[in-house]
Amino acid sequence: MSSEYLNIATTDAVRAIRAQMSCDEMWASTEGTGGTDALTAREVSFIGERDSFYLATVSETGWPYVQHRGGPPGFLKVIDANTLAFADYLGNRQYISAGNVSRNDRAALIIVDYPRRRRLKLYVRIETHPVDESPELAARVIDAGYRGRPAMVQTLHVVAYDWNCPQHITPRYTESEIARMSQPLREQLAALEKENRELKAIISKGGTEPPTDAV
Repeated sequence: MSSEYLNIATTDAVRAIRAQMSCDEMWASTEGTGGTDALTAREVSFIGERDSFYLATVSETGWPYVQHRGGPPGFLKVIDANTLAFADYLGNRQYISAGNVSRNDRAALIIVDYPRRRRLKLYVRIETHPVDESPELAARVIDAGYRGRPAMVQTLHVVAYDWNCPQHITPRYTESEIARMSQPLREQLAALEKENRELKAIISKGGTEPPTDAV
């Protein structure tokens, strides 16, 4: 686990529970001393292939709000080793996440690769930018051809991240992934169906299939 991620997650209340459960010493040496985690090529590649993530923010009243965000693969853009961004399109116009981060910019993300059972957790600070006030940034994150009207751009400054345990992640597949995986089987089935039609045509004419060594 990332020491900085654990450093943020560990509070006095967390330490108290660990003490009650007799596991405080096993984590004492893993806490960090501050700073930020820079994304490596592994995280950049992983994020660039995903088509969804879960975003958690906290309201002024202290209630958490978890939202599922989705789009074309790679819609969450890696701007640099410490920055992510995505275009926020018009939806139901509740703006709960946007409202929360306007008062408390801290947020958490969970990004999952279900087929390969991989999960990345991040702590971030979020900035909200109107599209017309940040045209260069908007141009980098708005996916051409995607149906939807962009309302704003969300910039996520990565503070810490960690790769989570794959246990209990059930493999799930999108329609495009299933189509790609089943393509060889569909091709084989098409070839067998063609051969079956040809054999039926020969039989219906009262003939037999010529031997393969016929001249």
